[in-house]
Amino acid sequence: MTTISPDQATKPVTAPIKKSANQKGGSGDGKMNWSRAFTVARTDLKQLVQARDFWVPMMLLGSFFFVIIPTILLLTITRIGDVETVARISETLEVLPQQAQEQLRGDSPEGQTGYALAVFLFAPVAVIVPLTISTAVGAATIVGEREKGTGEFLAHSPAGAREIYIGKLIASVVPGYVTTVVGFSAYSLIVNLTVGPEVGGWFFPTAQWWLMILWILPPFLLICLSLVLRLSAKVKSTAAAQQASGLISLPLIMIAYSQATGVLFGAGNVAIYLGAAAWVLAIVSLTRGVRSVTRSRLLGVASGI
Repeated sequence: MTTISPDQATKPVTAPIKKSANQKGGSGDGKMNWSRAFTVARTDLKQLVQARDFWVPMMLLGSFFFVIIPTILLLTITRIGDVETVARISETLEVLPQQAQEQLRGDSPEGQTGYALAVFLFAPVAVIVPLTISTAVGAATIVGEREKGTGEFLAHSPAGAREIYIGKLIASVVPGYVTTVVGFSAYSLIVNLTVGPEVGGWFFPTAQWWLMILWILPPFLLICLSLVLRLSAKVKSTAAAQQASGLISLPLIMIAYSQATGVLFGAGNVAIYLGAAAWVLAIVSLTRGVRSVTRSRLLGVASGI
């Protein structure tokens, strides 16, 4: 027979409390639940698709940079044949770095000029468009929840803070990159149809462009968005987030553009190493950025908001 001491009899008997699956996921600790992160992203993207005031300007921006301007310039050079204009532009090709001049293709001034414009001049297109669009989305994604009154629902959802952050990040990256992929495909078709006959066939995209699109651009986009999402979680209004994000994105656009230009001009291994450094910085910035998204900030009750 087991005896119970008086001290033991006065102690309350408590059973261990087990967290439910929802509580574990909502705490922000433990294993990452990608399904919830994708749900957050899918919800935001669905709202963007339904917002004509967002995707119509986005399409116009992409069309302007990827289709309208390149088509006019390249057709002017290769088809209309303004000899004086072509001669002036072809003379400026001599100021290009030696490695870039060695890449030029075409036997005629029109062909070489068109090749130089297509490969070297439009490098900013692949940098400006995704950074501009994704920054605009990211700046409003968290503070917008508070302004719309939906932050409370998101804060009390099963998704943890980390899952909400990743979902918001995905929802910000996708619009910019989708626009870039579609625009880049259209741009490649225009370049090959207009300049290709002058340089001996289809040649675009070049290896340098693939390196720029797949290796250089993504980390700079992630760095920019990690900073913008932090701002969106801390500021009081979407207008303030938009203004602050512009100050962040502008220098990053300039840095990304300089790296992209270096790749196209034949920087080679240096660009690969710098891209690797940018990836490391992006991972560190994203890891630190997760801490900026908390339930109290979604509710608008955190200090500093």
